[in-house]
Amino acid sequence: MRNEFAAAMERIAREDEKVIFITGDLGYNALENLVDELGPRFINAGVAEQNMVGLAAGMAYRGYKVFCYSIAPFTVYRCLEQFRNDVCLHKMPVFLVGNGGGYGYGIMGSTHHAIEDLACLSGLQNVNTYIPAFADEVSPMLDQIVAEARPAYLRLGAGGQTPAQANRIGTFNHIVKNQDPTGTVVALGPVVGNVLTALQDELISGLFDVYTATNLPLDVPAELVHRWSAKPLLVVEEHVSIGGLAQQLSVKLLTQGAVPSHFTSLSAQGYPNGLYGDQKYHQRLSGLDPTTITQQLTNFLQQPFTNLIPVGH
Repeated sequence: MRNEFAAAMERIAREDEKVIFITGDLGYNALENLVDELGPRFINAGVAEQNMVGLAAGMAYRGYKVFCYSIAPFTVYRCLEQFRNDVCLHKMPVFLVGNGGGYGYGIMGSTHHAIEDLACLSGLQNVNTYIPAFADEVSPMLDQIVAEARPAYLRLGAGGQTPAQANRIGTFNHIVKNQDPTGTVVALGPVVGNVLTALQDELISGLFDVYTATNLPLDVPAELVHRWSAKPLLVVEEHVSIGGLAQQLSVKLLTQGAVPSHFTSLSAQGYPNGLYGDQKYHQRLSGLDPTTITQQLTNFLQQPFTNLIPVGH
């Protein structure tokens, strides 16, 4: 997604002279086009993320729209206090961009992983987080971030292209549709690629609808509340369970009286064996790999359905 991000940022910077881009000494061999396009509006703040966000807040106060770029753990964890106090509480148009969300930086280890980032940020006041699952979602999300001009976080990863039949409902994209689905999968970010691979298994193919959550906090329309009630629901996210998609979604559903027949969460489990590997290795340890997802969906088919009454009846 980094290439799509760089191209979209170049377009946005050309269209809006109030856009400022600050990097925490990262983006080499990827953002040179922005250096050429922005000139003095491209600032390298060095390895000083707290100062980067403080500088951005000051510029935002003077009427600029400021992007702060680094890898996800650096742009979130290192400057959380500054983002909360200087940006969110004052509703400043400062936008954090974190590359390599989840286990994206693999073998570089826990210091370079961001598996709690959305929990840290989505609970702050006045902030919206954006989690593209597919590369072609990055550009429209950036347009929305700039248009809203409020505190925001964009979590980048590595994803393909949105399926042609996808349509937006609230803060979700409906990407796999079936006439009468047995159940539903809701995924967060590019890990949905593992879900799509899992659904190629002939035992479960054509039985489950798939959605991606594009933003936290969530907007769950009544239409989805009805669809997801009284059927199995699987949530898949490369993020810890606490403060993640499954926890936030379950609160939304229960508040509106929706009760899935079964609710299962597959989430980042940290480092259960104390070892590091590439992103696929950590996904496998956490049960986020296609094989485990297939097994979980197969288990849904083998479990008896409870006699639950759908919402609204």
